[in-house]
Amino acid sequence: MIQKKTTTEIEILKEAGSILAGILKELATVAIPGNTTLDIDDRAMELAEKYNVVPVLLGYHPEFTDRPFPAAICVSVNDCVQHGIPSKEIVLKEGDTVNIDMSLSYKNMVVDSGITVGVGEISQEASKLLSVTKEALSLGIKQAKPGNHIGDISAAVQACVEKAGFSVVEVLCGHGVGYSVHEEPNIPNHGKAGSGPLIEVGHVYAIEPIVNIGDSDVWFDDDGDGYSVYTEDGSWSAHFEHSVAITEAGPVILTQVRK
Repeated sequence: MIQKKTTTEIEILKEAGSILAGILKELATVAIPGNTTLDIDDRAMELAEKYNVVPVLLGYHPEFTDRPFPAAICVSVNDCVQHGIPSKEIVLKEGDTVNIDMSLSYKNMVVDSGITVGVGEISQEASKLLSVTKEALSLGIKQAKPGNHIGDISAAVQACVEKAGFSVVEVLCGHGVGYSVHEEPNIPNHGKAGSGPLIEVGHVYAIEPIVNIGDSDVWFDDDGDGYSVYTEDGSWSAHFEHSVAITEAGPVILTQVRK
């Protein structure tokens, strides 16, 4: 069942989203050569305390593993597609790309967002990857309007990505959000326009294109840290994510800085 949020709850989610957007903006400044991915997580913990929000990924216990997630954020570098665990062993270098994904709880409401940033100067191909993924997110959000279907979001994302010569990761997807970090519906990054659940006023979605330069195939590090996902062919991956509320006037991006 897709849980609808009230107007009051969406206003709280806007507050939460503004805080999260500000935190991600600050975390991007930590993604510099010589810093580790653990440095980014340490800063995320400091900022969560500063803004009096709860980093809900810390201790999150999904069904697929016996191990709770040990950090406030996921930090995924280069060919790590998603769910990278921050580590003092992963030292960033010039030219890397870094995905920072964070969920937080504020006044008992949850928002989820992610960005991918370059470390110093990045290659033209990596720059195109980030640009296309961000554009795919924007186009997907435009389809998140009352009367459309989830497949309209999926088809818009897929068309943008494949037109650029890249591929979407099919085994990972967006989702509902608001009362918890993962709710119904699933929002794939590939699909057929007009298919899937109806988009209705009061729904809140985390829309998140996950794009590979190479093939869409990935592998899960089940025998390693139990969380990280990598591209099968070693190509680089990017991810951008916004929490979005569906209103009578259309989609409203929650996870952006507001004055």
